[in-house]
Amino acid sequence: MATPVFQALKKQMPHAQIDAYIYAETKPMLNGHPAIHDFILYDKSKKTLISELKRLWQIRKNRYDLVINLTEGDRGALAAGFSGAKVRVGVDPESSGMWGKERMYTHLSKICPNPRHAVERNLDVLRSIGIFPNSADRELFFKTDPDYKPPLEDYVLIHPVSRWLFKCLPAAKMAKLIHILAERGEKIILTSSPSNKEQQMLSSIELLCPNIDLINLGGKTSLKQLGTLIKNAKLLITVDSVPLHIASALKSPCIAIFGPTSEVNWAPYRNPNARVVAQNMPCRPCYRPGCADSGKSDCLETLEVSAVVDELKTLCPR
Repeated sequence: MATPVFQALKKQMPHAQIDAYIYAETKPMLNGHPAIHDFILYDKSKKTLISELKRLWQIRKNRYDLVINLTEGDRGALAAGFSGAKVRVGVDPESSGMWGKERMYTHLSKICPNPRHAVERNLDVLRSIGIFPNSADRELFFKTDPDYKPPLEDYVLIHPVSRWLFKCLPAAKMAKLIHILAERGEKIILTSSPSNKEQQMLSSIELLCPNIDLINLGGKTSLKQLGTLIKNAKLLITVDSVPLHIASALKSPCIAIFGPTSEVNWAPYRNPNARVVAQNMPCRPCYRPGCADSGKSDCLETLEVSAVVDELKTLCPR
């Protein structure tokens, strides 16, 4: 969801060299972006004081003219301050984080107090220095793996999990949805990250669908390959997780199920082929890890599968 920032910068400054400082595991998200020249990668598994200092020194040696921090964390602020760039832009910390954080920047982007999509919040950082992206520059970008071949044709892709399981529809409800899809004659592929918890949930769903021929690719695809699966699927059904944003970049048909998080902030962005399913409850979005931090979200536990089926019929009529 940061990709429009790179597009807008490149359009404003076509001869600029634009580098991205990101977590190493997220590189596939941005790899192949035509506006990005190089990457500075932060590997969380190799975090040492020496590696931190080396990275800051690398940023300093690159002698950037402009540094933009889209995050609210201290690490990005330190990178901006240590860069020596003439213009350093960041999100207003509003007295949070380390002492003196706001002094790391020459320009501060004020946080909108109202719900606002994450893409627009990122672009607000550019707006704070007078760069106003037009409509065409706000499209998301994701490059898929052209060499990866999906194991099926004309399939429905279901990514029922998130790193935070409290955002997921219960396994029994997802299994019920799969039974309905199977009765419609749909071919189904399941995906997840390599996380043990996510793969265990996929196994739980499979156990509830003993007579349905599913292809379980949980933990077996790269992000680029997942993008190819989404691009070629007749429909993606997912929760508030990475795949819905990839679908937005690819304009792929998508049903996104939301529970305790906000669809205003995280919904499919500029994807006319996407639908959101969520309950209108006065307590949501609460952003809690389940009701009373229980790990279970009532807004998902009580969500009727029929609400998903209704949207399914609009995107995949038979």
